[in-house]
Amino acid sequence: MKSVLKFILVGLTSFLFVFCSSFTSEEEEQQIITPIVVNPTSGPASNFDLKTWNLSIPDNNGSGVAKTITVLALNQNYQNDKYFYSADDQGMVFKCFVDGFKTSANTSYTRTELREMLRGTNTGINTQGVNKNNWVFGSAPIADKNAAAGFDGEMNATVAVNYVTITGSSSQVGRVIIGQIHANDDEPVRLYYRKLPTNELGSIYIAHEPRDGFGSEQWYDMIGSRSNSASNPTDGIALDEKFSYKIKTVNNILTVTISRPEKPDVVKEVDMTNSGYDVGGQYMYFKAGVYNQNNSGNASDYVQATFYKLEKSHTTN
Repeated sequence: MKSVLKFILVGLTSFLFVFCSSFTSEEEEQQIITPIVVNPTSGPASNFDLKTWNLSIPDNNGSGVAKTITVLALNQNYQNDKYFYSADDQGMVFKCFVDGFKTSANTSYTRTELREMLRGTNTGINTQGVNKNNWVFGSAPIADKNAAAGFDGEMNATVAVNYVTITGSSSQVGRVIIGQIHANDDEPVRLYYRKLPTNELGSIYIAHEPRDGFGSEQWYDMIGSRSNSASNPTDGIALDEKFSYKIKTVNNILTVTISRPEKPDVVKEVDMTNSGYDVGGQYMYFKAGVYNQNNSGNASDYVQATFYKLEKSHTTN
């Protein structure tokens, strides 16, 4: 009898050991294969590569102009529940009210916008100038191409515009800049989204600004119309609808591409040969976010966009 009980006890012990071992192994395996879920309450830098960007928000920096969040601070889990934060779906939210502090006395509109800073956290390099913080067009003199951080550029973004202003003058209501290339004093390209209050869908258009003395600003409709009285664009983009844009330069050729699932790309190419940027001393940087183009609406009116992708690259020697 003792032998039988011993046999049963040994068998039961072995069964329990195998069962528990299998359970533990399966549990450990699950822990290994379960994907890491990014915490949406973390700052956008936990989901996006922001190591070469700083951020402007329309708060007072103490001197009566907009506040700049440095590259270092931005990448230390910075977020602001009023202007810049992570959405529940891990998108990067930019929000900007009509009322707020501006980046300079020469600026008419408020913005919550990233500014490319190729120097990263190396503050020993000046913000402005043909240097390792900025890039130049491929058509620039060879000395500038060598001195800059790179030449030519491509910025790719996936974004949904969530809200645009619904108050203010007919010439300003509903419009926002969501991406641009900025030069010393001018803007080789600004990418606009605009939805009028009476329309269900929004339009996309761009502006190309030559340097002073090199001609007038050029406007190009890409989807719908930029007109203050535009009808609802039949192929327009709704609020909260995701789409992608690419801004690319090669030498003096600027190309802007709008992409949407199951729809043909919309492409606009601009020849900048006569725009005055292929001379020495002209430097470039990308900007992305929301640059509110309405200063006539109610103070509490605002624009908002959520970015789901933001990448950029440059050619280096």
